[in-house]
Amino acid sequence: MKPAHRHRLGVAVTVALTTGLLATPAIAADGTDVTAPQVAVSSTDFPASGSGSTSGKYAGETGTFLLTGTDPAPAGGTASGVACFRYALNTTLGVSAGCGDGALGAGPDGTATVALRVPRWGTNILTVQAVDHAGNVSQPASYTFYARSNPNPPQAPGDVDGDGVPDILLPDAAGNLQTISTKAADTTPSSVLAKAAAPNQISWTGFQLPHRGWRGHAPMDDVLAHAPGSSALYFYYNADYGTFQQRPSVVARPSECQDAAGAALVCPADYTRDWSKADQMVALGSLNTQPSPSLLTVENGDLWLFPNPGLQFRLTTARKLTGSGAWAGYDLIAPGADATGKLALWARERATGALHAYAIPKQANGTFDFSALADPSAGVVAEGFTVEAFPTLGSSGDGNGDKAPDLWAVTADRHLLTYNGLTDPKDLGLLR
Repeated sequence: MKPAHRHRLGVAVTVALTTGLLATPAIAADGTDVTAPQVAVSSTDFPASGSGSTSGKYAGETGTFLLTGTDPAPAGGTASGVACFRYALNTTLGVSAGCGDGALGAGPDGTATVALRVPRWGTNILTVQAVDHAGNVSQPASYTFYARSNPNPPQAPGDVDGDGVPDILLPDAAGNLQTISTKAADTTPSSVLAKAAAPNQISWTGFQLPHRGWRGHAPMDDVLAHAPGSSALYFYYNADYGTFQQRPSVVARPSECQDAAGAALVCPADYTRDWSKADQMVALGSLNTQPSPSLLTVENGDLWLFPNPGLQFRLTTARKLTGSGAWAGYDLIAPGADATGKLALWARERATGALHAYAIPKQANGTFDFSALADPSAGVVAEGFTVEAFPTLGSSGDGNGDKAPDLWAVTADRHLLTYNGLTDPKDLGLLR
């Protein structure tokens, strides 16, 4: 049987049932089953705390848990048998009527296996209840285990959930935020962040979500969030594999300006002290030897660079890269660095659907040359990416492991496409 995929409480879950459909209740002719079942949990991937085992997988990895239910026979009757399990990782079980939505069906032997990605380093608790065919519910069983921190975690700029693969962040139809791996075979998210975690606590829809790089924690992207026209820019510190347990902080706007070469400049009169003029925003990539991100915006038709932020994304300077106002008609795409460390910027010309690429070479003194960004009409590399056909274009870096950055796109009918570079689109299917 193929695994069934479910998402529960913001944790990506792959469920492999030991059997198929739930069986018909077996109720004795001379008595009704009113005896509650019992449940136990075990795992070799994440051994129980106190078991003496020092092995096990690391936080951020997926482990298999065996759920075992037993249903004692009622006095004078026959046990109805274990029907399903309800479970929750690091949170409380929700109120549910028996084997409703989110329950995991049990096999004839009263067992089921569930594969859970464990995002939290340290002590974790998996809470499980068994439900029998008569509707009796067991007492919750708490399986406590310790997930070790990986001493050599995988690193990939663009990766949000800590698996070493760049991710695509897109809201679902309900406003929750989906993390979809660039190596995914379909649009099933690896995790879902509830809409209540959005800056407005209502929905992630409409927010720009640049991410490429991290500061001061394990190698997974911090995430910025900004709604065009909003004065506020929010910073989500990602030390917990994309679960974002901390509330976001507000990023202050720098008060000092520089020119394209980094020399001090009196801030222009139209330079605002908030983020309301930032129509677009992308994470360009690291501009030094650290994995820290840099931020690129379009404001009043010009490019502004906010380089090398400190811890918690503290910005100190704003660098004005262009002055012609010609970038107003372009959608920015940040592909990140290639295998040699060279940076680039891509952009879609909204009026024509042409895709442009601009090199940002590193100079002998260690700084980057942004002169190619002076003329956005240069460097056409592809055609046909019209706004009507592809409302959203983006790049999370190297999605297929060939050491070169790749494009992704969302079509007008909400299909997600991933590309090999800029060609060979693969349709992953309809977004949720």
